[in-house]
Amino acid sequence: MELLESSDAARIVIVDVSPCRPGVPHVPGALPFDLDGPMSDQSTGLPHTMPSVPQFQARLRELGVNNDSHVIVTEDDFLFASARPWWMMHACGFDNVSILEGGNAGWVAAGGHLTTDITPTVEPGNVTLTAIPGAIVDQEEVLRIIAAADDPNAPRIVDARSAERFAGKVAEPRVGLRAGHMPTATNLPYTQVIDDGRVRPVEELQQLVNDAAGDRPIVATCGSGVTACVIALAATLAGRKDVGIYDGSWSEWARPGDTPVVTEE
Repeated sequence: MELLESSDAARIVIVDVSPCRPGVPHVPGALPFDLDGPMSDQSTGLPHTMPSVPQFQARLRELGVNNDSHVIVTEDDFLFASARPWWMMHACGFDNVSILEGGNAGWVAAGGHLTTDITPTVEPGNVTLTAIPGAIVDQEEVLRIIAAADDPNAPRIVDARSAERFAGKVAEPRVGLRAGHMPTATNLPYTQVIDDGRVRPVEELQQLVNDAAGDRPIVATCGSGVTACVIALAATLAGRKDVGIYDGSWSEWARPGDTPVVTEE
């Protein structure tokens, strides 16, 4: 809250990545960041893939984001989705973005209030984006990573889904997807990154990331590219620079086809 009361408050843009529902309480001034709508590419047939850089730039400008803005991401269900906008902006060269610790509940716990008032329309921003190579990874790259698994310099695929989904012991929530995981992948459920509604200390994040990936580069995956960004956040906070997201994630990989899938007893 101190940041919102500082001399930099005019540069702050608050976005709420919670599912967009009329009348739901939000941080005053927060604008909706709709991952089920314009903040994802609706032409791919996949749930949450990145829009093109020009499309994303236009969407951020509609939210009033300027090159000198500080974007703060919040949500109701803390850290389920707020890392996704953070990573999307990072992947396009905009790094002045933060995640509100604890989300909307953390805001209230710190003495803030929520409102159901509709945030007024903002002046268009001027943010300029440029894609960062390697931040977003496609299926062909994942296939190459799997084929190069014996190379100690090859990235490690880290899956953010639950242990049960990773093992293929439960059905996928999206109809028509196979159960299991990608060959060579390791499992770090995104829920392990948080403890009692807050991100774990850096030392604990470093241990989690090292256990999952060793000293290899990381390509994070999940169900649809959302909670994979929690792994990217954990790795970044742990000091890792070599991180990417498989954008299509399991929603793409596990469709009927010949991509390899592993299950566990």
